[in-house]
Amino acid sequence: MEKFKLNVDFINKFRNKQPDWGPLGYFTYKRTYARYLEEKDRKEEFWETVQRVVEGCFSIQKTHCRNLKLPWDDQKARDSAERMYEKIWNFKMTPPGRGLWIMGTKFIAEHGSMALNNCGFVSTKDIDIKYTKSFEFLMYALMVGVGVGFDTKGAGKITIKKPTEGHFEFIIPDSREGWVEALKLLLEAYFLGKQVPIYDYSEIRPKGEPLESFGGTASGPEPLKRILSQIEKILTTRIGKPLSPLNILDIMNLIGTCVIAGGIRRSAEIGLGEQNDKEFITAKQDKEKLNSHRWVSNNSIIAEIGMNYDFIVEQLIKNGEPGLFWLENARKYSRMIDPPNYKDKSVLGMNPCGEISLESFELCNLVETYPSRHENWDEFKETLKYAYMYAKTVTLLNTNNEMTNAVMLKNRRLGISQTGIIEAFNRHGKATIMEWCQKGYDYLKQLDEKYSHWLCIPKSIKLTTVKPSGTVSLLPGVSQGIHFPHSKYYLRRIRIQENSELVDIVKVAGYKVLKDEYSENVLLIEFPIKKEHYKRGKKDVSMWEQAENAAFYQKYWSDNQVSVTITFKEEEKKDIKYLLKAYQDKLKSVSFLPLQEHGYKQAPYQEITKDEYKELSEGLKPLYLDKVKEKARGEIFCDSEECEIHINK
Repeated sequence: MEKFKLNVDFINKFRNKQPDWGPLGYFTYKRTYARYLEEKDRKEEFWETVQRVVEGCFSIQKTHCRNLKLPWDDQKARDSAERMYEKIWNFKMTPPGRGLWIMGTKFIAEHGSMALNNCGFVSTKDIDIKYTKSFEFLMYALMVGVGVGFDTKGAGKITIKKPTEGHFEFIIPDSREGWVEALKLLLEAYFLGKQVPIYDYSEIRPKGEPLESFGGTASGPEPLKRILSQIEKILTTRIGKPLSPLNILDIMNLIGTCVIAGGIRRSAEIGLGEQNDKEFITAKQDKEKLNSHRWVSNNSIIAEIGMNYDFIVEQLIKNGEPGLFWLENARKYSRMIDPPNYKDKSVLGMNPCGEISLESFELCNLVETYPSRHENWDEFKETLKYAYMYAKTVTLLNTNNEMTNAVMLKNRRLGISQTGIIEAFNRHGKATIMEWCQKGYDYLKQLDEKYSHWLCIPKSIKLTTVKPSGTVSLLPGVSQGIHFPHSKYYLRRIRIQENSELVDIVKVAGYKVLKDEYSENVLLIEFPIKKEHYKRGKKDVSMWEQAENAAFYQKYWSDNQVSVTITFKEEEKKDIKYLLKAYQDKLKSVSFLPLQEHGYKQAPYQEITKDEYKELSEGLKPLYLDKVKEKARGEIFCDSEECEIHINK
């Protein structure tokens, strides 16, 4: 790859300085995004991370232009790169968490762009043609930290076969590809009637050994052994019978448990089922299977306008599931204010957080903007240029999956998002933000025309979204995506491996540390937070206002989708079906969550009083994180705290 470098004199302006963040932002950055620097025997500081990201982005552009013999102006690029650096440093925009963590690394140069993308989707619809491909895709994507949506449309399309007699040995390579191949061979035995392999796990590194590229430690071979055995049991009981929707759900979920074994216990998947499939809809009510593996996916149904919502509502008021995805709206519309254009007539599903409609094997490529941190339209317009530039650059790289490349090189789909939207409403007024959305969308289309022409690539099929933005929004301290802040005073619980160097540092600083009741080897750190410029929080607004805000952004800004989890109060339960009828032609997807009784013991947010905040924050000392050496784990799958809540155990 052609190397692009920022001027040293420019970087020196930021060297050894900190951006505008508090203890929670700094801690989150060090835990999640700061990479270990071998030559300095410590983790990055933010000025170094931004340098790596910006230089990585412009190196991709430069390489693309050099390879195609396109015009490239080093000085012009350097001026743009410096402006992008300043925008990220001041939290006017940021790459998604994935980008902060891995853009500009050797891993991307060696393995392609899959790890730069947040999430993806794969359909089982053509399982009778592609057989094991959807399961392979999901496993590999999860192994590089990409959350995946899947559907159950392949149910009934193949009959499980009795494997051929005899066995062959397969020595499993100690690589992601090796684990995926082991899964493929087992599935082929039952999908195609081939022999079942005898697995040799001797080459897989032992539990606890460091993972060089991704940080963290190896899980050892046990998680793979366990799920191969469990999947074989499922398929053995189905010999001579068609593959069922629950078989698909269980196999996909078991793959997820294997991948995240030993890591942070978060939802990595979303399962899309049919609206009349009651077994799928109630799958998590089987407590044994829920505790075993069905906690891995948040589940939604493919909804239709005009359907009867009664049964769906009866289920979701219990624990927030299933969510709803109006596939026809996703296919028919870009922004809802625009006439139907069927640009996305080939989409089949969505990513786990519901902000992007996707074709099968497609990934979503996101970037964040912060309208509340801008003074005026002209400043925000300039930010949109650099946010667009980052996201479009990611599309210049291929993944290592041929089917993914075939759809992504065609669509070049972008997800330029906004976060801290409620703060933006409070600061600038909803009418002003509506104007920014409309002008911003038109401006992005102009940019896409110009830059696609320069880079000699197709224009992007879609450009805008609203992502949930969980962890990245913690850096500058804005509320997540389109969601209201939790309350004026609250505890924000952050998960961390119990053997992390950061644990002792936060204890010394006076922060409370708890055992995670859901996960082994995981702790929770409680940060007392006072929300500045607070006006209203989740408990102060109705579910109707939340739905209206989502519809507002689906109408004026997002040509993809708006990720929204609507919180509802006890007295609002009876009206959810009426809300769905009112907004079924205004939204593309939606999920719900009880405001209080969500069944989660250690929720990411917990409201506290002013006095409790004062008591908990008094005596806290600064966090001295500059000497930390451990390798960052990066964003694990989804980028929303709602994923943690929806485990529903």
